[in-house]
This record gives sequence, structure tokens and C-alpha cells, in this order.
Amino acid sequence: MNGVRAIAITFWIGGMWVVGLVVAPVLFSHLDKATAGMVAGRLFAAIAWVGLICGTLLLVDSVWQNGVRAFKTLALWLIVGMLACTLINHFAVTPIIANLKAQMSQAATGAFGGGFATWHTISSLIYLVQSLMGLVFVLRKE
Repeated sequence: MNGVRAIAITFWIGGMWVVGLVVAPVLFSHLDKATAGMVAGRLFAAIAWVGLICGTLLLVDSVWQNGVRAFKTLALWLIVGMLACTLINHFAVTPIIANLKAQMSQAATGAFGGGFATWHTISSLIYLVQSLMGLVFVLRKE
């Protein structure tokens, strides 16, 4: 199972970093905002599904390998935290952003006005926290 575990970690955490730190910035530097946003949104959705599958696999593997002791490990709680970030971003925040895009006349109400900019910032912060948890997961010594 170690090989599958390594692939799941690499695919999920590495995929998050590549999409968030490399692909999205390149899209926005080379395409118009609307096209870049559409493509980036689809990539973030794809990596969210990768995260849900790989995270669940890692969670089950951790409990399977360690039993109840798994709940005392940093690794398990990082996986739970990353999965929570994925669920919140993908199923709560992203639909709000999509709705605001559809009503673009109201979408630019500023950082604290509840519009597109606010929700995009919230989503970005959640993704950042998730990426940092992934970094801790990869660098941890357990």
C-alpha cells in the first residue's frame, strides 16, 4: 500500500501546488481574464475531486494501518483538515462564486462587501491554508 499512498500524496498535494502556483498564474498572464478564469476554475474543480478521492484513500489507509492510534497522529489531522478545506471550497464557496459571476453587475463590491472579490479571496485563503497543510504533511517527521 506504500506505493499507492505515495502516488495519492504526490497526485493530490503536488497537483494542488502545480495548479495553484504554476498553471493558474500562467493562464492569467497569457489569456484574457474570462477565459483564464473559466479554465482555472475547471482545473481547481478537477484537483478538488482528485483531493476528495486521494484524501479519502489516505484517511482510510491511515486508520487501516494504525487503528485508533491514527487519531493521535499529525498526519491524520492534516488529511482531515485538507479534506475539510476541499469540501468547503468546492461545495460551498465555489457555488457562491459561480452565482456571483452570473450576476456580474454586483460581483465587484470589494474585499468585504460579499461580492466576487470577497469570495474569491476567501477561496484563495482556504486554498493557501490547504496548501500549507500539504507542505506540513510532506515535511512532517512521524
